[in-house]
Amino acid sequence: MGASGEQLGVLKLSDAIRKAQSLGLDLVEVAPTANPPVCKIVDFGKFRYDISKQEKEKKTSGTKLKEIKFRVNIDDHDYRTKLRHGEAFLDKGNKVRVQLQFRGREMAHQEFGMQLMYKVRDDLNGMSQVEMEPKIAGRNITMTLSPLPAARRKRRFSVADLRQVIVIVDVYPELDFLQLCP
Repeated sequence: MGASGEQLGVLKLSDAIRKAQSLGLDLVEVAPTANPPVCKIVDFGKFRYDISKQEKEKKTSGTKLKEIKFRVNIDDHDYRTKLRHGEAFLDKGNKVRVQLQFRGREMAHQEFGMQLMYKVRDDLNGMSQVEMEPKIAGRNITMTLSPLPAARRKRRFSVADLRQVIVIVDVYPELDFLQLCP
């Protein structure tokens, strides 16, 4: 193959080396197992750089695990804020660990914690799928959510909240928009 990607056909080794030297480039064997072996006329330093860059991209494709912590008696506004953060994490392709922590006498009513976890799961089902169902471990309930494929993700909380603010501003134009934003 030539420097710009065009095929030069089958050449003798000496002809290929001479052609590469005349262009001021190197002859690099790309597919040694092919019959005949495939070589490419390129700058060898750039070729190595491109290969190392491709390998780095393969390594960094892993997902991170983000965590959202709840308490049993969480206020509605705080709940929606945490769900917005969870949606943002899932939208970036990260997994989300949802953790609910009990304190003191809250341990007597673990069913309220499970109800909250199921509510979180249902509210984020447009963005995620459950990887690990809610489990009670000591004073915590933990659940792991993994993101849906990008084409199937549907955000619920950030867009809906913004629509509510716009409706309020349309009805009450004297209100300050920045005070209404969550």
